[in-house]
Amino acid sequence: MKGKKRVAVSGETTNIIPIQWDATFFFERAVRSLDRYHYDKALKYFRRAVEYEPDNPVNHCNMAGIMSEMGNYGDSNDILSWILEELDPTMTECHFYMANNYANMDMFEAAERSLVKYLQEDPDGQYLDEAEEMMELLHYELERPTQLTNIKSRQGMVEHDRARALLEEGKFTEAVRLLEEITEQQPDFLAARNNLALAYYYMGLFDKAKGSIGGVLEHEPGNLHALCNLAIFYQHEGDQESLEALVKLLVKTMPFHQEHVFKLATTMGILGEHGVAYRHFARLIKDGDGQQDPCLFHYAAVAAFNTGKLKDAERLWRSAMKWDAESEVPRYYLEQLKLLRNGRPSAPVSYHYHLPFEEQFKLWERSEDGMPDLLKKDPLVRSSFFWALRHGDQHTKLQVIQAFGMIADNEVKDVLRAFLLEAEEDDYLKKIAIFVLRTIGVQEPLQTMLEGKLTVIEPNRMPSELPEWDDKWEAVAQAAISRMSKHYDLVQQHDMMTLWVEFLTRVYPRVPKLSKPDGWAAALEYLTAKMHRRAISYHEVSVRYGTSIATVSKHVKLIDEVCGIKEKMRTINAVLFSKQAKETTDE
Repeated sequence: MKGKKRVAVSGETTNIIPIQWDATFFFERAVRSLDRYHYDKALKYFRRAVEYEPDNPVNHCNMAGIMSEMGNYGDSNDILSWILEELDPTMTECHFYMANNYANMDMFEAAERSLVKYLQEDPDGQYLDEAEEMMELLHYELERPTQLTNIKSRQGMVEHDRARALLEEGKFTEAVRLLEEITEQQPDFLAARNNLALAYYYMGLFDKAKGSIGGVLEHEPGNLHALCNLAIFYQHEGDQESLEALVKLLVKTMPFHQEHVFKLATTMGILGEHGVAYRHFARLIKDGDGQQDPCLFHYAAVAAFNTGKLKDAERLWRSAMKWDAESEVPRYYLEQLKLLRNGRPSAPVSYHYHLPFEEQFKLWERSEDGMPDLLKKDPLVRSSFFWALRHGDQHTKLQVIQAFGMIADNEVKDVLRAFLLEAEEDDYLKKIAIFVLRTIGVQEPLQTMLEGKLTVIEPNRMPSELPEWDDKWEAVAQAAISRMSKHYDLVQQHDMMTLWVEFLTRVYPRVPKLSKPDGWAAALEYLTAKMHRRAISYHEVSVRYGTSIATVSKHVKLIDEVCGIKEKMRTINAVLFSKQAKETTDE
């Protein structure tokens, strides 16, 4: 015993471990208390940890957390706010904790504000799943979706989802603007680059589309979406050598993911490899994901048709009609199939799930309510319109511009504005486009290339040499348009305006008195109808405009004397008669 005491006293060895009073010690004690649900003790220990390390935001955050567990949500948020404002603004997770506290206090507006701050400022997304669940709760409680513009931890993902939605809606110019921003900020975001290439392609901007796809392949040479898009571009350019090499590679490819299978199948169909396309489409239908997708059945039917499997094509189009009973597309192609079987020529069969361009216009013209909503909203239809405006003949472009007047949304306004600046486009088409833009409510000054010069068309003006535009002149034009809009197409209305501007230009500055605009408007409609070989009488227009036959006749005579309408019509009729006679002789 004495020996042991001497050893202890001498200090040569000892079993006593000194306690190190620091923040770590009190933190560990707090955690132990939490494990035993002793929240009061845990809070006391966390407070001591803060005393030892007052500048450590984690200690303060732990103290706020235990207060929240104890139901002291307001005190917890006071600490969290202080951390963000005074101690460490980079602790963005505090916003999420505050959102939880506000939600527990039924302060849902405040919870939403904190949650949005967390999602927009936090770079790591540690609580992203929990935040999405809270958004659903707030959506329910506030009876509206959370006002969120971006999620920093998913930089570009929200914007990309929005851009994809715009593409699906056919709003290509809006999608391009958004995708260009995303790819500029995140060059490695390959999905956004691929979709940007598609958006360019849908708009007929082939050089930009190919450039975008080249950027994807620089980052990832084996990217299937990019390779498929590149093959389409080679086909468009007529680069047969490059196309053949790439097709050999794609034909051998057997993708696993269904999204890749679908992309490859549609690409093979567009490239004319219909047998390969049919194999992949049949695989998708067999796997079951597309059993109620009429588009998929249509694609498979087209591939079957183009490989001579007419029975399979009929079966697949009937399946498409079953799942999309209101669509004209399956019915149209079943009718084409019937014509073929009866030995009559059929129209070309397209993979696009919409009617051929000319058929779309026939459907539009048959509709009493103007262009059907399906044609306005179907992104493939809109894509075909944009394509035709860039690459169609003049007649087709004229039809497209008229169709845009029926759609009349921001997308087509942007497209028409861009069309006005295309130097190689026909001036007459541009004047029609200006008229359409004015008709659908665009009243700001419009820049356009006319006769090779950049020209600004002011509101309430038609392109003309007139130094001014009087309100009385505009009143005549509006009186005519208001009556003609239901009976004449946009081209005919534009020709009426052109006639009116030509008359005013020739008589200026000795313009007749226009005290009664309806009489002049009636005369303009009468002459416009004659120019387009439409049956009309002085009596008919006089009744429509509430004026006398004598007034209409007088104004018609004056306009004709100034502009030579009847002489022009005689010349046109003579040319047409001569042409018809020549065709008859040739036969």
